[in-house]
Amino acid sequence: MSVFNPHLILHLLLLTVVTGEILRPRFYSETCPEAESIVRREMKKAMFKEARSVASVMRLQFHDCFVNGCDASVLLDDTPNMLGEKLSLSNINSLRSFEVVDYIKEALEKACPATVSCADIVIMASRDAVALTGGPDWEVKLGRKDSLTASQKDSDDIMPSPRANATFLIDLFKRFDLSVKDMVALSGSHSIGQGRCFSIMFRLYNQSGSGKPDPVLEPVYKKRLNKLCPLGGDENVTGDLDATPHVFDNQYFKDLVSGRGFLNSDQTLYTSRETREYVKRFSEDQGEFFGAFAEGMVKLGDLQSGRPGEIRSNCRVVNRRHNDVLLVS
Repeated sequence: MSVFNPHLILHLLLLTVVTGEILRPRFYSETCPEAESIVRREMKKAMFKEARSVASVMRLQFHDCFVNGCDASVLLDDTPNMLGEKLSLSNINSLRSFEVVDYIKEALEKACPATVSCADIVIMASRDAVALTGGPDWEVKLGRKDSLTASQKDSDDIMPSPRANATFLIDLFKRFDLSVKDMVALSGSHSIGQGRCFSIMFRLYNQSGSGKPDPVLEPVYKKRLNKLCPLGGDENVTGDLDATPHVFDNQYFKDLVSGRGFLNSDQTLYTSRETREYVKRFSEDQGEFFGAFAEGMVKLGDLQSGRPGEIRSNCRVVNRRHNDVLLVS
């Protein structure tokens, strides 16, 4: 097994300047020196309260960064004039643990008012979700601003469905200059957490409109899923995304090799010729997976729209200014 050294592997990536804000490690070293330790402390509290919550927070980075860059737009509540991203097809009844970000923001506002962006909170908290569950730790680049708006349509147009296949995912990630290896490694975020029965009903009972289950499903695993997610049952019931849902490891890839991927978009990574080799490599070498995952998360965190932004005082609403006095809308 290879030795994982995140600081060595990511040295060049951490010097990258991306379009939009200039991101750098230790961005808050002078303005809020305890920012990263505060975020990790609050993430530990959340994990002890509900183990699944940290995986849910990590998912926020993916659903935020792919839609107009990493700008915390996914956190915004709807308003009479704006349909946000929380009710988009890929997020409704799915994204959760927004309150964890609220607790982190509250703690940061007490320590350093109007300093740390919600967008940076998502990036730091996602890293901590991985590190606290046994996965790699890495240095994050910070300095993002928070979006002034959000778009349900943009989220619907971009985010993949659980039915997506490897070819679709490769094309999606390519749009953001993320390689096939990046895509497979980042899919390993499903090493922790759970998914809903809603996302797999077609696999169990009507794969590709055949009226039959996905033939790739390992028989014993399929029976377990049939019991968990029966026809006519509650499709909001959740199942583990891999066999070790509270530990960030390479079990996810071992499960794919064995035909025990929960989501179609996961299992297709092993059945597709373009991605199978990476799945096999990560299943055999956890250190290689950890290195590739950390590298991919840094690249994902680099995505920016270049649009104007602000530092929100409340992650769920944009600030508004009237006569130079900052108010919360």
